[in-house]
Amino acid sequence: MARVRARPNDLSVGEMAARAGVPVSTLHYYEAEGLIESWRTPANHRRYDRRELRRVAIVRVAQSVGVPLAEIRTVLDRIPRDRAVSAADWAAAAEPWQAMLDERIELMQRLRDQMGHCVGCGCLSLTNCPLYNADDRLGANGAGPRRWLGRPEERESLDD
Repeated sequence: MARVRARPNDLSVGEMAARAGVPVSTLHYYEAEGLIESWRTPANHRRYDRRELRRVAIVRVAQSVGVPLAEIRTVLDRIPRDRAVSAADWAAAAEPWQAMLDERIELMQRLRDQMGHCVGCGCLSLTNCPLYNADDRLGANGAGPRRWLGRPEERESLDD
């Protein structure tokens, strides 16, 4: 954290927490994890550039859908800090998440659509239920809900 002269549009830690909708301790944690940055005034008061609010918002939304902090940090590291961030900068930084988010969306949709049919075995499908899987032939493919979590091509091969 550098010490610089206070800038009128920067936020104190309390203001930043209130605007971001997180506790001060969360801001400190995000900063320790390298997700956001602050600086210190000559009076040793912590300040945040208002642009850090966008970074906090990205972290919170990404965390809410299960993206690990390490992956969030990788994307945020691609966003420039030395100038105003453009829409193109955000799009380029988020590009690595496209496939991962599409996969998560598909997984959540399957969970939503199939969970009501579960009979407690973990496959989440009556038509593909291990109760109908004589001699547990799918067990040879390993433990866990293979039909449900596998890639589409793996799920199709299990239907044979």
